[in-house]
Amino acid sequence: MATIRTFDAKGTKKTAVKATDDIFAIEPNTFAMHTVVRSQLAAIRSGSHATKTRSMVRGGGRKPWRQKGTGRARQGTIRAPQWVGGGVTFGPSPRSYAFKVPNKVIKLAMRSALSAKLADEQLVVVDKFDFAEPSTKAGAALLKELGLEGKKVTVIVGNEDDNAYLSLRNIDRCRVIFAFEVNTYDIIDNKMLVISKDALKFIEEVLG
Repeated sequence: MATIRTFDAKGTKKTAVKATDDIFAIEPNTFAMHTVVRSQLAAIRSGSHATKTRSMVRGGGRKPWRQKGTGRARQGTIRAPQWVGGGVTFGPSPRSYAFKVPNKVIKLAMRSALSAKLADEQLVVVDKFDFAEPSTKAGAALLKELGLEGKKVTVIVGNEDDNAYLSLRNIDRCRVIFAFEVNTYDIIDNKMLVISKDALKFIEEVLG
């Protein structure tokens, strides 16, 4: 079975945790990861871009000059697309960029990302976050003990571990998420992935 480096809340190294090979020791599927990350980034685009067509632009109700006899090209309105200040032809309009990805591909991408992190030695497990109460100072001290101070880190905490979440969320370059929020982008967008034992168990149940 795959093994993951494990530390306690004080940064002391402990016996490595055994992890499921089907999740942490597969050949990473880069296509699946790329597809899922693209879908995640596309889904958060606002898509609020818009331009006015000739029917939306103010003015231009009167024909600028008569149809014949002036020697100029015929025009029906000064708000036609060829006029300065006129409407825009085929301009962008509000839309959603989201596209659906099959659940099997989403899970494959997460398994691939976790396997790649472990293979690159960018994944560690913390036995238990021992925060009696929310404390950013204590959270920063923990990351320092783990040698992660100043690094871009993603921390995955247990679904009920509110104290750990509140202690880590305000630390610079540290992204903290609950286990049920785990996704491919957050797994790979960092220099080190830190997972609590409770979160690890939950992830294995979901992806197993």
